[in-house]
Amino acid sequence: MKAKIEEKGTTNSNKIRRHYVVRGRVQGVGFRYTAYYTARAYGVTGYAKNCYDGSVELELQGNPETVNKFFSLMDTSRYISINDIEERDMPVDPDEHYFRTY
Repeated sequence: MKAKIEEKGTTNSNKIRRHYVVRGRVQGVGFRYTAYYTARAYGVTGYAKNCYDGSVELELQGNPETVNKFFSLMDTSRYISINDIEERDMPVDPDEHYFRTY
């Protein structure tokens, strides 16, 4: 299922983009949809998708402060349990305006 939201007023010059792989109990517990609603609330673009190994892959783009604390902003349920987060910086995508889930 694809979900789209419109980004709220951030210019490219003050954006960052980061790729994440999140491991733990993150599939089948609403993790991607929690990420979607957090992104919507804070004007973050990118995507979240399940991986075959049970992890979730995300790319987040937006205000550096928001991207850096995204996982603490997520109002996680008692079912979501994050054990490990890999991250790396990426180039900003100036044509991206939505957050999607796959």
